[in-house]
Amino acid sequence: MTTLESGQTVYVDKPTSRFMLSHPAHILAQGFGSGLSPFMPGTFGTLFAWLSFVMLTARWPEVFTQATWAIIIAVGFVIGIWACDKTGRDLGIADHGSMVWDEIIAFWLVLLLLLPADRGTQIWAFLWFRFFDMVKPSPIREFERYFKGGFGVMWDDIIAAFYTLLLFAIWRSI
Repeated sequence: MTTLESGQTVYVDKPTSRFMLSHPAHILAQGFGSGLSPFMPGTFGTLFAWLSFVMLTARWPEVFTQATWAIIIAVGFVIGIWACDKTGRDLGIADHGSMVWDEIIAFWLVLLLLLPADRGTQIWAFLWFRFFDMVKPSPIREFERYFKGGFGVMWDDIIAAFYTLLLFAIWRSI
């Protein structure tokens, strides 16, 4: 933890639950705590996305319809730009590893477009999404360099979701 001349406290290394709970943007950007995992926070954020999507849809299918999920994802993307921008500034790192809302929104998009699918397909979707998110093949890396702030944080994971969905589209067409 470092205090800047402006009096702003910056948490660079490992944010705590105290930091996360200090502002609603932090709670959202850090995936309701899933991003605070000491190792592989992006993977834990994606797991949170998967579990929450499946559980909410199974528990309240009349509420969590495809149309509802589409609205949640679109609104979540827009709010995520603000939340990730604010949290990144407060952490002192624009795309801090603890910020996983981008993974959550992007993986919800993958699930929305793949389901209904069996558990095996969901596991492969999870693995491929994590691969594309970590490796960042072109043009993900270029977008990440070009777009800064909250939009850049959110957009690179949408491209990883696109690659995942493209892979499944090709696989299903063979």
